[in-house]
Amino acid sequence: MSWVKRLWGRTGFNWLRAVGVVIVLAVGMSGTAYADEDSDFLAAREAFRSGNSAQLALYAERLKTSVLLPYVQYWALSARLKDASADEIRDFIARNTDSVLSDRLRGDWLRLLGQNQDWQTYRNEYPLLVKTDSSLQCYAVRARLVQGETLALKDGVALWFSGKDLPAACSPLFSQLIADKLISDDDIWQRFRRALEEANPSLVKALITYLPAAQRLDARLIDRATNAPESLLDNRALALDQRGDRELALYAIGRMARKDANTAASKWEGISHRFTPAERHYLWGQLGLFAARQHLPVALNWFERATSEGMNDDLLGWKVRTALRQGNWPTAQSGIDAMSPAARNEPAWRYWLARTYKQQGKLVQANALLAPLSLEHDFYGLLAEEELGPAMGAPAINVKVSSDEVASMGRVADIQRALLLYRLDLRFDANNEWNWATRNYDDRRLLAAAELARQKNWYDRAINTANRTRQLHDFDLRFLAPYRDTAKIYAKQYGLDEAWVYGLMRQESRFVSQAKSGVGASGLMQIMPATARWIAAKLHLRNFQAASIHELDTNMQFGMYYLKTIQQGLDGSAVLATAAYNAGPGRARRWRGNSVMEGAIYAESIPFSETRDYVKKVMYNAVYYARSFGQSNTSLKARLGTIGAAVGTPGCGGEDENAPACDQ
Repeated sequence: MSWVKRLWGRTGFNWLRAVGVVIVLAVGMSGTAYADEDSDFLAAREAFRSGNSAQLALYAERLKTSVLLPYVQYWALSARLKDASADEIRDFIARNTDSVLSDRLRGDWLRLLGQNQDWQTYRNEYPLLVKTDSSLQCYAVRARLVQGETLALKDGVALWFSGKDLPAACSPLFSQLIADKLISDDDIWQRFRRALEEANPSLVKALITYLPAAQRLDARLIDRATNAPESLLDNRALALDQRGDRELALYAIGRMARKDANTAASKWEGISHRFTPAERHYLWGQLGLFAARQHLPVALNWFERATSEGMNDDLLGWKVRTALRQGNWPTAQSGIDAMSPAARNEPAWRYWLARTYKQQGKLVQANALLAPLSLEHDFYGLLAEEELGPAMGAPAINVKVSSDEVASMGRVADIQRALLLYRLDLRFDANNEWNWATRNYDDRRLLAAAELARQKNWYDRAINTANRTRQLHDFDLRFLAPYRDTAKIYAKQYGLDEAWVYGLMRQESRFVSQAKSGVGASGLMQIMPATARWIAAKLHLRNFQAASIHELDTNMQFGMYYLKTIQQGLDGSAVLATAAYNAGPGRARRWRGNSVMEGAIYAESIPFSETRDYVKKVMYNAVYYARSFGQSNTSLKARLGTIGAAVGTPGCGGEDENAPACDQ
C-alpha cells in the first residue's frame, strides 16, 4: 500500500495537474472560440452596414463553420443583388431553406424582378414565396396580366379596396385597371370613403388624381374637413349637389362624431335631406358606431336608421355590444344573426349568441354553441366551459416531452441559429429565425422547442411556441411564472393577487425584462417614463434615475404600486384596473354604465380594440395562474364580477389630479 501511495505521490499528482491544465485550456479555448464567433459576427454585421465588402468577405471566411454563416452570405449577396445571377440567388435559397433568410432573399429578388419587369422569372418564383406583401402582390397581378391571364383582373380590383396607403408598385396596376374601366368612378369613391374612415387624408389626396377633372376636390377642403369639420359645414363651403363635396361632408360629420356623436347627429339632421338614400344609410351607421363607442343608448336608434344597407360586420358588432350593455338580448341576437357567416363564427359572437338563447330559455340551441366553444382555450372558451361545466373530450393539457426530445431540438441547426442570435441580443432576427424554424412543427416538436426556449430563459418564444399547439398542450409552458421570488414580495407588500399580476405581466411583456414599446414603456410591467417619475415621487425615492426602471426589482415594485393605486381608485375592481393600466383610469371610469353590468359585458364593450383584447387576455391569464399557484379563486366569471354604475364624475387620481393618464 505504501508503494502505491509513493507512486501516486510522484506521478499521480503530476498526472492530475496535467489533466487539469488540459481541461482549463479546453474550457478557455472553447470560451475564446465562443467569444470570437460573437465578435466576428457582429463585426461582419457592421461591415455590411458600412458597405465594407472586403471586411465582410474576411469574416465570412472566419465564420465558415458557424450556423450564422448564412447571414454573412446573405449580406454579401444583398449588397450586389442587382449584379447577381439567378443561379447564385437560387443556390443561396436552396442551401438555406432552414433559415428565414431564404425567403427574405427571394422577396428581395422578386422586388427587383418586378422593378425590371422580368415577368416570366417573377411568375416562376412568386409561388415559392412564403411571406408576401402588398407590393409583391401587385407585381404578381401585373405579371399575370402581361401574360394574358384575365383572371388576374379580379385580384387586382380586390387589392384596390383598402383605406391604407399602397406602395408605388401598385400604381401602374391601378392606372391600367382604371383606364380599362375595370375600376369605376364609384370604386374610386368607395376607396376614397375608406381612406377617410381610416383618417388617411394623404391617401385621399392621392385618390383625387384618379378622378375625372370635373370631379376633383380642392385639397385644402380635405384639410379643413380633417382639422375643422364643424367650421367647414357652417361656412357652407361645400356644393352638396356634387358627389365629392357630399363625401367631404360625410367625412366632416364623422370627424365631429368621433368627439361628440350627439352634436354631429344634430348637424346631420339639418342637411341629410340633400343626400342620397345610400349616403344617408351609410352616415347613420357611422353615427351609430361612434355613439356606441361613446356608450350612448341612442346608438341603437341610429343603427336602425342605417338599415341593413348601411351595416357591415363591424357596425353590427357595435350594435350587439350596445344591446348587451342595455340588457336588450333580442336585439343582440338579431345583430349577430345579421352578420356574415365568418363573423358569426368568431368565438365572441358564438358565445354571446348562446347567451341570448339562454336568456330566452332555448337551452338546446345555447348548449349546441357552448359545447364546441368550451373546447377552445381562450377567454370565450373558458366562459363557455363555466356555463356548461368541464368539457368532455377536451384536449389534454400539461403534456410533457422527454429530455431526449428537448436535447434533440437543441441540435437542430436553425434552432441553434435562433438561439445564437438571441444570445447576441439581436431579438428581431432571433424571433424571425425561431418562427421560421418552428412554422411547420407538430405539437410534440412545438412543446420540445418551447421547453428548450424556457431552459434558455427565452420566455416570450417559449410562451408563443407553446401557445401554437393544437391537441397536445403544456399550460405550464404557456403560463410561465419567472421571477416569482421577487414578484411575491411586492404582490404581498401591496396586497395584490399574484395570479392577476402575472396575468398582466404576461400580456404586457411576455416576461422580456428589457422590453420597450413603441411609445416608450419599459420592462416587465411596461412602465411609461412619466408614470415612473410619478411613482418615484410617491415612494419618496430621491435621485431617481430613469434607467433604473429597466431593473427587474424596480420595474416590479413600480408596476405593482401603480396597479394597486389605480385599483383602489376604481372600486377595487380588477377588471377596471386592468383597463386603466392599459388605457388610463379616466377612460376606465367613463366606460362604466348607468347601471350595474356583468364584467364580461364591460370588457366586451370597451371602445378601444387593443384595450378590449388586453382586458380579456389578462383576466383569462389570471385564471390559469391561479390554478398553477394553487389558489381557490379560479372562476373567470367570478374574477370578472360586476361593474358598478358610474356615479358623478370623480377625479381620476382622487386628490392627486396629476396622476399619470388622469387626463385620458
